[in-house]
Amino acid sequence: MAEGLASPADVETSFQKFAVHGDTKATGKEMNGKNFAKLCKDCHIIDGKNVTSTDVDIIFSKVKAKSARVITFEQFKQALAELAPKRFKGRSQEEALQQLYGLLVGKEPANVGITKAVKAAAVDRLTNTTKYTGSHKERFDESGKGKGKAGREDIPDTSGYVAAYKGSGTYDDKVKES
Repeated sequence: MAEGLASPADVETSFQKFAVHGDTKATGKEMNGKNFAKLCKDCHIIDGKNVTSTDVDIIFSKVKAKSARVITFEQFKQALAELAPKRFKGRSQEEALQQLYGLLVGKEPANVGITKAVKAAAVDRLTNTTKYTGSHKERFDESGKGKGKAGREDIPDTSGYVAAYKGSGTYDDKVKES
């Protein structure tokens, strides 16, 4: 990557994206240690040889205030200035810092490894309502949607008519006619 390509505004944009990752209350002005470690991992600052996750945690602790749990963008730049010579050995401080900025520009938090619901054939077979028999079959309508309480219990008819009477609900009409 060529020098001078990474502007401070681009680096700050990446900082803000990682600062709000996973925290609904975050403003993007301060970053916690977990998100700083994620930034370093996702942007390939941690290479496993020169810079490890332990190095990142130690540098985070160095630049933050004594009682604070977060760092500001200025402290973030200090941390990157300390990480740059470790990551790019044999280069000048300024050249290493520019290459480190180049790794950060345009990056966003990756969502790799997030747990997804697994669709198993056994689960599909067990939840397929068209294959149900007996009393279980009555719990679902034709579309496979459950009927709720009406499908589980025999709800008594409390209308006052005998169960097999076909003219239920017609009494009021007969009385009005006379």
